[in-house]
Amino acid sequence: MMGLTGGIGAGKSAVTTRLASLGAIVIDADRIAREVVAPGTDGLNEIVATFGERVLHDDGSLDRPALGEVVFGDEAARRRLEGIIHPRVRARTAQLAGEAAPDAVVVNDVPLLVEAGLAPTYHLVVVVSAAERTRVERLRHSRGMTEEQAYQRIQAQASDEQRREAADVVLENNSDLAALHAAVDRLWQDRLVPYERNLRQRRPAWPGPLVLLREPDPSWPAQFTRIAARIRHAVGADVRIDHVGLTAVPGLPAEDLLDIQVGVAGMAEADAFTDRLAAAGFPPSLSPGWNLSGLAGQGATGGTERQHASADPGRPVNLYVRVIGSPAWRSALLIRDHLRADERERAGFTALHRTLVGESPDRDVYAEGLRPWLETEYPRAEQWATATGWHA
Repeated sequence: MMGLTGGIGAGKSAVTTRLASLGAIVIDADRIAREVVAPGTDGLNEIVATFGERVLHDDGSLDRPALGEVVFGDEAARRRLEGIIHPRVRARTAQLAGEAAPDAVVVNDVPLLVEAGLAPTYHLVVVVSAAERTRVERLRHSRGMTEEQAYQRIQAQASDEQRREAADVVLENNSDLAALHAAVDRLWQDRLVPYERNLRQRRPAWPGPLVLLREPDPSWPAQFTRIAARIRHAVGADVRIDHVGLTAVPGLPAEDLLDIQVGVAGMAEADAFTDRLAAAGFPPSLSPGWNLSGLAGQGATGGTERQHASADPGRPVNLYVRVIGSPAWRSALLIRDHLRADERERAGFTALHRTLVGESPDRDVYAEGLRPWLETEYPRAEQWATATGWHA
């Protein structure tokens, strides 16, 4: 299930129209919000009981401007209103999503997705973005707003930076409609359709047989944060989740593949997470971990680990569910922190990493070449941990 949002004037409606033409089931949160407070509904009755008949038109329908005046600037009143509308919108949304075909790509069009903190509830969040000046001009011409009114509406919503922090995908809409349609079509074909298929079949999206080295990406920590929030939504807010592996070490070249470690009290808890993680986009993986985090745990996992991987072809993830305190759980954190702390160790590993990938980018060959380094790294890391008082 995809969440779609964007600031006023960014062009979100054009994206939803294109997605619907490609076959997506679009659920419009604004339309549902109007439906659940239509005349004769329990929602409207509760609003009147809470705020009085002053929020009604003479014909008994909701007077939205009048209601807006009642709640504007009154945080408690706004929260009471949200408590009436939001549960009903969620229930209706769930109903419509449940009625969709098993292989449908469901798109939730939610204007206030970021403001409401809903990003972790979706498999993927797509943000439609456009330059502020472009949005102002669109609002002037399409909705008849003055420039001042347009700026006020824009500034009343989440900022572009806040939306980008929540976004897995940003669709830039500063050009013409043909360019936007082309971007939507690529997203549909390359990511949404295969992601839906992988989810339905509980199949990971494998990154391919070759290790493709990239220079350090400063966005890797933010990407981890978004995915960790999604995992917490699936399995519980109090679960420890750590970014491990190469992308967790600033300055290291690495493949664009996030390694994430979820700590559990025991394997019963790990197994209880299996279906929830699969539903959230992380089905079980039968392939042994080839990367640094996986290699760190090989031979030491026993009955203390379950492996999952991302079903999203656009964001590869290896997800390790490990018992807290187990050798694999501890070693993944120890090697990460040692590399973070020791510049010489980091430089030496970087040189080795480039050499191994240059000699053979085959994953299995690369993994075997990395083992001798790991065998000597463990004692060095343990000495560092003792000297510094490090603990997981």
